[in-house]
Amino acid sequence: MRKTILFLLALSGCNAVGPDFSPPETGLPDRAFVAGARTGAPDPMWWAGFRDPTLTALVGEAANTNLDVRTATLRVAESRFQRGVTASAQMPSLNGDAKVTREQYSQNGILSLMNGLVPGGIDVPPITDNYVGFDAAWEIDIWGRVRRSVEAADAQVQVSEDQRRDALLSVMAETARDYIQLRGVQVQIGVLNDNIRIAQEILKLADERQAKGLASALDAENARSQLEGYRAQLPPLEQQESELVNALSFLVDQPPGALKTRLGQARKSPLALGAVPTGVASDLARRRPDIRAAEAQLHAATAQTGVAVANFYPTITLTGQAGLDSLNPDTLFRGSSFQWSFGPSVTLPIFNGGRLTNTLELRETQQQQAALAYRKAILRAWHDVVNALVALRLEKARHVRLSEQVVHARKAAEIARDRYRDGVTDFLNVLSAERTALIAEQEQARSATLLGVDQVQLYKALGGGWEGFFPAAPDSRSAALNPN
Repeated sequence: MRKTILFLLALSGCNAVGPDFSPPETGLPDRAFVAGARTGAPDPMWWAGFRDPTLTALVGEAANTNLDVRTATLRVAESRFQRGVTASAQMPSLNGDAKVTREQYSQNGILSLMNGLVPGGIDVPPITDNYVGFDAAWEIDIWGRVRRSVEAADAQVQVSEDQRRDALLSVMAETARDYIQLRGVQVQIGVLNDNIRIAQEILKLADERQAKGLASALDAENARSQLEGYRAQLPPLEQQESELVNALSFLVDQPPGALKTRLGQARKSPLALGAVPTGVASDLARRRPDIRAAEAQLHAATAQTGVAVANFYPTITLTGQAGLDSLNPDTLFRGSSFQWSFGPSVTLPIFNGGRLTNTLELRETQQQQAALAYRKAILRAWHDVVNALVALRLEKARHVRLSEQVVHARKAAEIARDRYRDGVTDFLNVLSAERTALIAEQEQARSATLLGVDQVQLYKALGGGWEGFFPAAPDSRSAALNPN
């Protein structure tokens, strides 16, 4: 018996059945994403490049307080606890047992068979049985079913950790994007207010010329019409401003309007127009949390396939029981009351209606799906970076042209006002020039916002920005409940 048990224990250290996981090829080249792109490592603190202290503070607050990130942190703890549950199968189970049983045998049951053999029959009084002991069981993991299950659980822990990093990266990017859009809207409000003041000056000029008989009432009415049109554009912008302030408040776990005073009016949008280092394409699989999570999911699916294969093999369990048993409680703890049993048991699947076969095919199909999901994550990330680089490059070129247009449009508007004041041009030329200047300034402001948003999108596509946060999963429930 001893040699048999030692042999079984030795077998449990052998390689597990089923496929072994190896990281798949990414298919990403060891070169820049597009020609001319910088190949240095992206800045993990990319939001600081906008040189806006308020933005930097908000990103830090969102990383520490955002509800989605905190929920993802709890899911990491959940996966760790689940891994502990799975790993417990590697150890023996030991249970204590104590009982007192009072039993009366039926005179019409088995004892009735003795009535013809024993004169007067057998009269057995009620029996009290006292027992104290323990029982143990330990599955000998010869085929690696338990080890594959633990391997799958470890991979699921990695999935949850990378999903938390992905949630953190998304929250950081959303915070930066909403902040830049807020500042852009506030700049547009400032541009519109400046043009309202100019429109009021033009109306005053038209009224003065009408009073002197140098212009008709038509000029003044046209001026008033344009002024009211400008004023009508303010409420939609103010609504956008309020919604963006509330969106940022939500991201940092604050009630609506909590950041209104803090996020006062801005005169320009934050920009970080330096060339963005993107690294080489092959580094993307290491940085993007969604790719890392997809690879870990493939690892888990591969290990679950191994579990399904192991289920075809016999299950060998060592069981044992030891205790003290006595009908008299006074003799329960004597050596003569000791009893024990020990030995292996084998369970061999013979017929199960195709359950094991279908389970294996199910796990193999899930493994194939996970492989395709990994490939899709790689390809999507590659497209995201290239699209973001192209969008940023083209928007930079557009922003330069719009800035030139603003200079010329504002100069043309000043010339038109001067010529109207001197009586050498029609008032409609003034209105047209002012309208053109306003449109150019608004487009320039929107372009500045798009530049910032495109930069944020590029950094998010590159997968950076989580390296300095959550370097390891929480090791306890308290760490999960208090991610700060």
